[in-house]
Amino acid sequence: MFSDLRVLELASVLAGPSVGQFFAELGAEVIKVENPAIGGDVTRSWKSATEQTGDQSAYFCSVNWGKKSVALDLTNLKDRDVVYTLAQQSDIVIASYKPGDAEKLGVDYRTLSNLNARIIYGQITGYGSTNNRVGYDAIIQAEAGYMFMNGLPGGPSLKMPVALVDVLAAHHLKEGILLALLNRERTGRGDVIEVSLIQAAVASLVNQATNWLVAGVLPQKQGSSHPNIAPYGDVFKTSDGKEILLAVGSDRQFQDLCILLEIAAVGYDDRFKTNASRVLHRAELNSILQARIVIYTSDALIMAIHKAKIPAGFIRNMQQVFETPEATALLLQAENIVGVKSFVARSENFESHALTTPPHLGEHTQEILQRLGI
Repeated sequence: MFSDLRVLELASVLAGPSVGQFFAELGAEVIKVENPAIGGDVTRSWKSATEQTGDQSAYFCSVNWGKKSVALDLTNLKDRDVVYTLAQQSDIVIASYKPGDAEKLGVDYRTLSNLNARIIYGQITGYGSTNNRVGYDAIIQAEAGYMFMNGLPGGPSLKMPVALVDVLAAHHLKEGILLALLNRERTGRGDVIEVSLIQAAVASLVNQATNWLVAGVLPQKQGSSHPNIAPYGDVFKTSDGKEILLAVGSDRQFQDLCILLEIAAVGYDDRFKTNASRVLHRAELNSILQARIVIYTSDALIMAIHKAKIPAGFIRNMQQVFETPEATALLLQAENIVGVKSFVARSENFESHALTTPPHLGEHTQEILQRLGI
């Protein structure tokens, strides 16, 4: 798909690099510039307490497959000139500098577009180009309303266990870059695309935003339960101690569930007959459902629920996730490292590309310099 495309990655951490891996998965050459004076991408050092992985940390490996690492210090003029030469030969630049830093380092859009008018410059910021606050996923989760809603009623505010705002911002940047590529085909001109973490987070609040903006309801903590649907997101234990989650989205599905659990009358009880009444009487309903669900083993119940086409599933740990065929189909494997694809869309026109492992710091410096004649 993008085998004739070159991407110059000046980004670090998660959001920007995940965009780089996206293009690598579609066949582009992605050259990742890392500063050796600070140990390269900071995520190379982000490790769990028992992790022994050298400079290919598990975190770094999540978004850096298929790239070539070049060790260059942009405060060094000779190294900066190498980046300028690379920019002249690149289609896309991905950056994640605090506002003003790219200009100080001489790698801002204006500078690079003067060298290459067709360059598409995609940048991630925390709060936009006019606010120089550094953006951190956890802080954005707090400030964009996610943590206030996340947790059990009366409990502490919780952030999500993945840097979801970074992931969302990366998807927004991919969309912007792809639109810029389409526009370049039409006009021959490059462009600068900016995505801020805070706006990506707010734009992704979906129904929780409109619960407030349209209905005037301030979202509160309620565990995994859905604020507008019941029983949806509610967790129940089976007789073998396993947890299952229900996601009943219609009155018919609820009635079918009650028939399956041999409490058919509950499906027509005025307290539970409609979704609105079930949301209002959620606690009472969940007590009734739990009393029935605990009679069944998890496997038997899930099998029966799926046969009745009622939405429900096991709550799995990470090991169990990667024992499923849907997850194993996304695995990237090379040498002794295993990773996960970032691009899951399928088409006969999308070629599959074998990716190299996430690179060691500066692993491809000599290769790239020799190619440039340096």
